[in-house]
Amino acid sequence: MFNIGHMGLDREEYPRVIKEMEVKPIFMVHDLIPIQYPEYGRLGEKERHIRRMNCVLDTATAIVTNSQATLDELSEYADAHSKPMPNSIAALLGTLVLAKEQCDAPLKVPYFVILGTIEGRKNHLLLLNIWRNLVDTLGDETPILVIIGQRGWECENVIDLLDRCDKLKNYVIEVPRCSDEMLSAYLQYARALLFPSFVEGYGMPLAEALSMEIPVIASDLGVFREIAREIPEYIDSLDGLRWREMIIEYARSNSSKRQDQRERIKKLELPTWEYHFNQVDSLITFIGNK
Repeated sequence: MFNIGHMGLDREEYPRVIKEMEVKPIFMVHDLIPIQYPEYGRLGEKERHIRRMNCVLDTATAIVTNSQATLDELSEYADAHSKPMPNSIAALLGTLVLAKEQCDAPLKVPYFVILGTIEGRKNHLLLLNIWRNLVDTLGDETPILVIIGQRGWECENVIDLLDRCDKLKNYVIEVPRCSDEMLSAYLQYARALLFPSFVEGYGMPLAEALSMEIPVIASDLGVFREIAREIPEYIDSLDGLRWREMIIEYARSNSSKRQDQRERIKKLELPTWEYHFNQVDSLITFIGNK
């Protein structure tokens, strides 16, 4: 039995049902964010995720994680709670390569994209404050920020700025729903994807952008380096001045840093689904022969 989405793992009867089924359960663990950073989640999510991870460690025959970073965090959790660690592998997720459609640029001026649900840990607030400052200093030369993603939770300050800050109205665009075709168009003409998250379990937008050879400016997270190596521009998620500086640099039509990253991207080999499933198949074969 393979549970790939944390589904049902917080239910009290789950371990009993697994035992009665007499199966060898394999679980995929995506992150421990609700436990490590409960301030970014809904009320009660930390306790639910603790039950999930305890269920995984208590019942799993084997575990697959989406990254080595997640596997390390799970191992540390198991050690801290005196729980044995089952057979485990880290299998980086494959990257969905978005097709570069033949289309006009969605905007006629320089713009940046941030992709993902609007929630506290994604750090939209940093970018909006930077953009408000850019409007004050650059005026009409301010690039556009395109926010692709629906409004989520724990983001009241961000919503206040989006709804009530007059300075941002002409320079920030919200796209709450976006088809693959529209996303491809927005990304392929962007000066860069911005990814200032405080924490991530993986980082699919980063991989998607790089698969299209679009530059990325991202938080300096271990999982990002695991996926993208030294390709993106990495900046501490609290270093607003550096983010502002790099956004201004990448907005320039003749930006040398942007061109340097585009050259680095050409050498990047992103994880594939074939690699992912080969890793998983090897694990299944191993436990099946035990």
